[in-house]
Amino acid sequence: MATSISQLLKNNKSTLLDGWIQKQLTNESLRDDLMTNDELRTQSEELVNALAKSLTDENITQVDSSDFDEVFEILSTISMSRARQGFSPRETGLYIFSLKEALIDLLQQKLSENPTELFELSQKLNRLLDNFGVLTFETFIKGREDVILRQTEEISDISTPVIQIWDGILALPIIGTLDSSRTQVVMENLLQKIVDTGSSIAILDISGVPAVDSLVAQHLIKTVSATRLMGADCIISGIRPEIAQTVVHLGIDLSNIITKATMASALKHAFSMHRLAVKRHETEKKGF
Repeated sequence: MATSISQLLKNNKSTLLDGWIQKQLTNESLRDDLMTNDELRTQSEELVNALAKSLTDENITQVDSSDFDEVFEILSTISMSRARQGFSPRETGLYIFSLKEALIDLLQQKLSENPTELFELSQKLNRLLDNFGVLTFETFIKGREDVILRQTEEISDISTPVIQIWDGILALPIIGTLDSSRTQVVMENLLQKIVDTGSSIAILDISGVPAVDSLVAQHLIKTVSATRLMGADCIISGIRPEIAQTVVHLGIDLSNIITKATMASALKHAFSMHRLAVKRHETEKKGF
């Protein structure tokens, strides 16, 4: 009489779960700094229960069956969660493949006297769990891409702060390379700040830009043009000697843009445009 895989799982859920947990706890890649043993057991028990409920002798070879929707949902949630928590792809993959090992061990215990049936069921479980593993990796990659995208957006916002350094004067220190998408963020932040503060001068400091090529220069010119359309003058500071030479060699025309070597020079020029002067206050010395 053929062994029912679904009945085998239902009757031995506790044994399977304990064996799977033991394999995970003894694995050198276990990240107990990211997940407690109780959380690991709860997560694993949920998946074992869903698998025991959905797996039948008929759908074991139908890896795309809707019967496994709950299993797929649990695996997707686990993969997404682990991607956000900082688990590696290897650690996440070993989670599902250690379940496959535990299932094969259970089959060997129960079907040791029937090697033919053991082989056939092992082959079917291998294909099924490998498909689960593929799903796990695909979802993990999507989760990691979401994390990278969010971090990129956060870094972009952090690296393009618009600072009001004086009444009517804004400064935007640019760190890193300017590309099309980042230029769009720079312009949006700068133009919005001009509107909010009513500033008439904006200083773009490129001291933190590693290199200026024709593309970066075009992005800067676009930003300056957009600033002028808002009724504000723009000063570019942080022009290092090597950047100046590159601009000349590339034949980029920045003659109609005010450029300064340092932020201090740009600020001094902005003060003069506003007819402001900063003087050192000399403390009067008292005689004794």
